[in-house]
Amino acid sequence: MPWISGRGRVLTLYSTQASGNSYKVRLILAKLGRPFRLEEVDIFAGEHRTPEFLARNPEGRVPLLGIDRCFLAESNAILFYLADGTPFLPADPFDRAETLRWMFFEQHSHEPGIAAARFWLKQVRGGRDLRTHDVDRWMEEGYAALKVMERHLAGRRYFVGEALTIADMALYAHTHVAEEGDFSLRGFPAVRAWLERVAAEPGHVDMEWRPSVAET
Repeated sequence: MPWISGRGRVLTLYSTQASGNSYKVRLILAKLGRPFRLEEVDIFAGEHRTPEFLARNPEGRVPLLGIDRCFLAESNAILFYLADGTPFLPADPFDRAETLRWMFFEQHSHEPGIAAARFWLKQVRGGRDLRTHDVDRWMEEGYAALKVMERHLAGRRYFVGEALTIADMALYAHTHVAEEGDFSLRGFPAVRAWLERVAAEPGHVDMEWRPSVAET
């Protein structure tokens, strides 16, 4: 594709398959048709805390994108880097800023409730008992974020403009599996319709997708 950002650079994605943040990056890489090497990081085995991994990302988090010999952390920063110069990041200054606005919303208002609930209630063994006192807060924050999304999407197809952007990808990653964190989407018809539109977009892959050997 002529609008690939950073064409020719060797990409390695350090990713955890069940992580929504890691999925965001696999999703855009699939849509862009970018070849990359996938390195699975088992966070439950502490592989994100080894000296080798911390030397690449001192925060010890996934996803982490290796770009030749450089490393870029934070899922939304990686989305921004990969989308630059593509239709997934608007060129118009206002639309570009709006895209960032919804990505900031995803990190500060959406993920702390929805993603945290899914992680502790679905992925961590005994997590519900360990974090009993946090469940009500997660529910309150998560549903508040879903209400904001519902209001914004009423009468809109996507979060910014008339086409899919990285704002949609960022928000889709955790929202489409929100029910795994005990959230119900029954009361959010605009959000459900948006999820269906995103999933119907060309090049869409689900959270289980991994690149084949031929794609790396």
